[in-house]
This record gives sequence, structure tokens and C-alpha cells, in this order.
Amino acid sequence: MPDAMTEARRELALANRIVANEGVIDAFGHVSMRVPGNPSRYLLSRSRAPELVTADDFIEYDLESQPLRDPGVGQYSERVIHGEIYKARPEVMSVCHHHCPAFMPLLATGTDYVPIFHLGAVGGIKPPFWDQHDEFGDTNMLVVKPEEGASLARALGRGWMVLMKRHGVTVAGTNVKDCVFRCVYSARNAEYQVRALSIGSIGAAGILSPGENELCAGITGKTTGLMRAWEYWAMRVAKAGGPRVGDAPVARRKAKGPPKRAKARRR
Repeated sequence: MPDAMTEARRELALANRIVANEGVIDAFGHVSMRVPGNPSRYLLSRSRAPELVTADDFIEYDLESQPLRDPGVGQYSERVIHGEIYKARPEVMSVCHHHCPAFMPLLATGTDYVPIFHLGAVGGIKPPFWDQHDEFGDTNMLVVKPEEGASLARALGRGWMVLMKRHGVTVAGTNVKDCVFRCVYSARNAEYQVRALSIGSIGAAGILSPGENELCAGITGKTTGLMRAWEYWAMRVAKAGGPRVGDAPVARRKAKGPPKRAKARRR
């Protein structure tokens, strides 16, 4: 039977492929998770496009975002985003950083994200913005220093999503599936919000109330919605040529020796 670490690697590989297949992440961005049973460690893929990530690509890091051993492969430069959030938030078990196109109009204009349909509640009401320039001046926008990651974690606070001006979005979750759900449906909400704003302003009647947002955000933990969505997304990954949920790695067939030569025909 697969052990907890093997299952975690498979689930995290599928998570990376799901957010890529659902258009949240392209060649850039990443999903991580804490190591099962060891909250002072987390798993993050080697530097690779998420759609290509496999269970063998993950590197184990400490909360200082240092690999436990030299992986001998390229690493994501922004891994401190994950390490500093895990350090600041013990209840966070998974983190995703992305640059989903749906969010870019909001980030460019400084427009608050607001939930305009029930599943959009997973992003919260007006999650915080973080501007790297405020503390660190001109940079290449990558979050590569521990102090930059710590600043981002402070901006996230006790919430589950932080908007990074001129850059992207970082999302936290109570587990990998929860994190992916937040990523996908906050991106859907951002898309709908921008479309609605192109028609006109969104009044208070078009936004979930605080009470509605709290109740709607709890749907995934009280219904079968989370697993239903995960199975659906996993099926879409499989149709796109990726691994299906629950699939074990395909074992290579043992070689049976060179093929037998055909018998020469008698003349």
C-alpha cells in the first residue's frame, strides 16, 4: 500500500496539473503542501511548468525554504512565498502562487475583489493588496528574499488570499484540495466581476453580504462539493492526457529478451 508521503506527492502533482488545466496557472506559478506529519517541512516541485509536474519532481524544504539536501535540479526562486506563510500560519497546509489572467485587471486598477456569486466566497470580501515596492523599492517583482516573503505573509494576515499589485495572487488552504478550490473559484469570480464591471458598477445588491460570504465559504466543508469538484477537475486532467485521480504510477514491463527471429522459409 502507498505510504502517506507517496500519496501526498501524487495528490500534489495532480493539484499542480489541475490549476494549470483550469487556466489559473500557465508556465509560471506553483502549488505546495506541508509534509504529512511534519509541519516544519513542505513539498514544492523543482522548477518546472505546473502542467508537467510529476510525483517525482518534489523537493522537501524546511521553513527557511532550504532543501534538506542538494536536489541537483533547478528550484523555484519564489519558494520563500510558501515557507514564510507556513511559518506564520500553522493552520495553512497548502499554498498556491499564480498570475491568473482573470485577476490582472483588478491588480492593474487596484480594484477590490468582491464575491459576486456563492462560490466566489472562497476569496473573501476585499482581500488585502500587497505592494512589494512599498517596502523594497524597485525590484524585478519576484519574491525571492525571506524578508519579502515575510512581508507578504503579514499582508495575508489571517485571510486566505492576498492580491499582489503588478504581479499576481497568493492563496492559502487548509489542505491541497481546499487550496485548489479557492484558486479555481476565486479566479472564476474575478472573471465574472470584471465582466460585470464592463457593463456597469456593481452595487451592494450584487455582492455577497458578510453573513452570506461566511455561510457560502463553508459550503465545501459541509457538503460533497469539494470532492465533487476535485473528481471533475481530475477527470478533465485525465482527458487532457494527464494522470487520473487514484491512478498508481504505471510499472514498466519487464523485458522478455530479444524478439524471436522468424524461421527462414524453406525454398
